[in-house]
Amino acid sequence: MNTQRRPNAHARLPRANETPQPREGASRRIVARRLVAASVIVAVALVAPGGARLLDFALRIGAGALLEKSVAQFYASPVPSPAAAEPGTIERQERVAAAPAGTVAWRILYHSVDVDGTDTLVSGLVIAPNTLAPESNRTVVSWAHPTTGTAARCAPSSGIAPFSLIEGLTDLIAAGNIVVAADYAGMGIAGPPSFLIGVTEAANVLDIVRAARTIDTIHASNRVVLWGHSQGGHAALFAAQEAEIYAPELEITGVAVAAPATDLGALLKADEGDVSGVTIGAYAFDSYSRAYPSRLPIVDPLSGILTSAGATAVPAMAKLCLLGQNRELHAIATPLIGSFLNADPDTAPGWKEILAENTPTQAPLAMPLFVAQGGKDTLVRPEITAAYVAAQTQGGTTVESHVLVNSTHATVALDALPSLLTWMRSLHQQ
Repeated sequence: MNTQRRPNAHARLPRANETPQPREGASRRIVARRLVAASVIVAVALVAPGGARLLDFALRIGAGALLEKSVAQFYASPVPSPAAAEPGTIERQERVAAAPAGTVAWRILYHSVDVDGTDTLVSGLVIAPNTLAPESNRTVVSWAHPTTGTAARCAPSSGIAPFSLIEGLTDLIAAGNIVVAADYAGMGIAGPPSFLIGVTEAANVLDIVRAARTIDTIHASNRVVLWGHSQGGHAALFAAQEAEIYAPELEITGVAVAAPATDLGALLKADEGDVSGVTIGAYAFDSYSRAYPSRLPIVDPLSGILTSAGATAVPAMAKLCLLGQNRELHAIATPLIGSFLNADPDTAPGWKEILAENTPTQAPLAMPLFVAQGGKDTLVRPEITAAYVAAQTQGGTTVESHVLVNSTHATVALDALPSLLTWMRSLHQQ
């Protein structure tokens, strides 16, 4: 099988008529999330602002837990490895028994590409209203999830509450939309790294829309709204940038983001001072060191950016998920607060170029942009988001921006839902 990788110094998604390169199949991995994650989700549902919207999902956790072991085989890498296929081609699918009320849902494996243009399988969910609709008339909302980890078992679709992280799902379905949710490459099913790798995330978020459109019974149109939170905001913005060339058959009517990662160098420097920031940094530097090996020192690629203690900790942290393994993550990250980086990410050779390539462009977008930012967000700082909003506005993008003064990083997407839904309705009137 041809696995030659294209040099990624100027990484981009292939054009719509380019054929992805095949990838060697990885070994099987059993994907299961520990039951302790259920208590985390329930706790968030009960105490977080906007938690009532999560409670509907939390109540289904018990049913999901019974199904968890039965879905592990779904994420096993096919043997033999399938041939490369058109992005969006579904390789495997199954109905999800515990779908939210009023919906029909599928768990799918579909073909996409990574930063090198290499074919890879990605897992995700397709959720549609179970009511009749005119053929090809439903808008597709492509949800890009916030950080849950980077290991295969951290995929949202594989857990005991697979719908719980899709913020706004109930309202989006009630409005007649189809919702698709990519796990990103390397999560769910083994594959290449994707964390904060813009081109890979973009392909995954767009190709799951293509996959949904091949399911005849749900009547998905080519109209797409991109919606993402945190890491998912980064993914949604890259998808918006790449869509015209990579997926020209899709009409991206708008892109909405909550607390998006828009300046990676500033984000990684600002967040070194707390446990969450060290964790995000560990995920990011591990992801980049595996995606860009030829552009970093061969023997110890992390040595140019992290302290010795930080570089030693990264592999262990990369194996842990945010849901259910916070205690383990905190135990490793806490001693590294303030002593994780040994160089400025914006100036470190090799790293500065990689971060620049994976930072969303400030060039104007071709579609309306909705941005929500929490005033009490200590992970994605309000001033960083404000700078991105200012650049987009000055460039001519149609921007609707909301700063929710009492919202945190965790709650901003849910708190922004009323404004988001109003904005989405306005897209159909333009």
